[in-house]
Amino acid sequence: MSGEPEQSGPVGKGDGAEGAAGAAPGGGRPPAVRIQGLWKKFGEQTAVSGIDLTLPAGRFIGLVGPNGAGKTTTLSMVTGLLRPDSGQVEIGGHDVWRDPVAVKSRIGVLPEGLRLFERLSGRELLGYIGRLRGLPGDEVDKRAGQLLEVLDLSGAQHKLVVDYSTGMRKKIGLAAALLHNPEILFLDEPFEGVDPVSAQTIRGVLERYTASGATVIFSSHVMELVESLCDWVAVIAAGRIRADGPLERVRGEAPSLQEAFLGLVGASGRGAGQNLDWLGGGAR
Repeated sequence: MSGEPEQSGPVGKGDGAEGAAGAAPGGGRPPAVRIQGLWKKFGEQTAVSGIDLTLPAGRFIGLVGPNGAGKTTTLSMVTGLLRPDSGQVEIGGHDVWRDPVAVKSRIGVLPEGLRLFERLSGRELLGYIGRLRGLPGDEVDKRAGQLLEVLDLSGAQHKLVVDYSTGMRKKIGLAAALLHNPEILFLDEPFEGVDPVSAQTIRGVLERYTASGATVIFSSHVMELVESLCDWVAVIAAGRIRADGPLERVRGEAPSLQEAFLGLVGASGRGAGQNLDWLGGGAR
């Protein structure tokens, strides 16, 4: 797709039928997410420029790009948090904007800049979220206890969320996103500002989750992290998809995903500090 988006609202099939997204290439599972012609502008700035992307189910998927590439905007539109100017998003065969209830029952979301009910304790927060999801109280309490234990939050479960550290907030947000056992988990920079111990805990939970056949889609600009976690990658820059597919295919002949990424976004030839000959050496 090229040119400016039409100014009509998002379009979609809206039939809500299972499998409307079609079978995956090769006759496997239907795709987890299908994005077609997705556009978003903020004033004169185009944040997302006609993205077409199909994300397979049952994979650990990284959406990678430099700062300002459009990762957060794309994930916000895909998860129903931000309305696109035009385009269509289907999750599990359901249109995100025509059938939001069916979609949101299937997904868990940990957005960037997570805002929580801070005057609740961690345990109270999970109890509240679980009941909003329609889960029976006994089941909510059981799942909350297990998540708090696995995420090493049992000792802080009665502490107010407002007093949680950054890592603790990411972990309680992840617990809230997992509580209803979603088919697809969307995470926006889940390791940003997280200490190594908390990062390892989060990583273990996500690996266990995908091993069960569920799908994780997370954004990051840290290539080493993506390369160690993901088996499928989409590279975005300037609001457009530059490459997507299995990790090995996107990396190609490059020695690392970092090198492949720099080439894809046109940054491989940039010098570091070439105009900073005054820097260093103690000179004033």
